[in-house]
Amino acid sequence: MSKRDYKNTSVQEPPLDYSFRSIHVIQDLISEEPRVGLRPLKHSKSGKSLTQSLWLNNNVLNDLKDFTQVASQILEHPENLAWIDLSFNDLTSIDPILTTFFNLSVLYLHGNSIQSLGEVSKLAVLPRLRSLTLHGNPIEEEKGYRYHGIRDQHFPNSSQNARFLELRQRPQRQAQKMGYVLLQSDHSSPTLNIYMLVFCLRFHFIARHAY
Repeated sequence: MSKRDYKNTSVQEPPLDYSFRSIHVIQDLISEEPRVGLRPLKHSKSGKSLTQSLWLNNNVLNDLKDFTQVASQILEHPENLAWIDLSFNDLTSIDPILTTFFNLSVLYLHGNSIQSLGEVSKLAVLPRLRSLTLHGNPIEEEKGYRYHGIRDQHFPNSSQNARFLELRQRPQRQAQKMGYVLLQSDHSSPTLNIYMLVFCLRFHFIARHAY
């Protein structure tokens, strides 16, 4: 998918939800049945899902091998993915394959085993990324975790195009366990930084019941 091809997509359809399925490898998605939500999933004539959201949280994935190929088999428009949930798996790094989904705006990676804060810089190429969760990874212990900037590599010399993700650690560990997570930075001007602290209930209780 070309960087010029990203569209003005938004999460409108219910997610394709494979959470809590003990999935070990991405190929398992082809044979696994997704969870049924309150709203029915819409499918194309070919039987593929029309959703822009793919939830793979609370499984045992340690890599994303064949992610693109499998996504093409289960989604009618995988290039329109705007929300990918990979939280609570066994990922040790941020797979570069995620950087090929240029409509991605929400990426959940909390509760994994990501070791290096430098991994986050891979996501700088995603023009629409607005929400990223990383709490519950070993990188929490790295110096600089609380504030880590991502500069848009397409405009390396322009400060107004720098995008920042602020990774906040709550003073009490219990608050963090309850799901206080990052985030947000959207620059409406070069000098104005707007940060929001998003409160997410673990297992995404509110989001799931909205569907």
